[in-house]
Amino acid sequence: MIKIPTRILIVDDEEDFVEMLSLRLQETGEKVTQAYNGRECLDILGKESDKIDVVILDIRMPGMDGIQVLKEIRQRFPLVEVIMLTGHGTTESAVEGMRLGAYDYLLKPADFEELSQKLEGARKRRDEQVDRIREAEAKLLVRRTGGT
Repeated sequence: MIKIPTRILIVDDEEDFVEMLSLRLQETGEKVTQAYNGRECLDILGKESDKIDVVILDIRMPGMDGIQVLKEIRQRFPLVEVIMLTGHGTTESAVEGMRLGAYDYLLKPADFEELSQKLEGARKRRDEQVDRIREAEAKLLVRRTGGT
């Protein structure tokens, strides 16, 4: 079976972490884009949201934090799934992120196998949502053209 790569945007102000995780994900066949702050993440999504399946988003970043970025993603890019990252041992913000629509969260340093499973689940949820939208659009088109 051919694996379709997940298109991932990693957003974290820790550049070494982003570089290492990107390399690891690329080695498994994923397509990875990098951003180092919330504003850069939103700029990339604004230009390429159709090319991103899942955002791996750090909660604690200077300037615009992950929760603020998540709110903006949910509002502007509802088909993009988000996995929250927290490296400070507090899960309150991650749980808040899930209430706001994040797919899931991970504690840093993230176990790569666990991250891979969550990426697979997030991608599956996104694909199912896209399929439901396409089915609804097809039914609407049939209804408008008078077909059955």
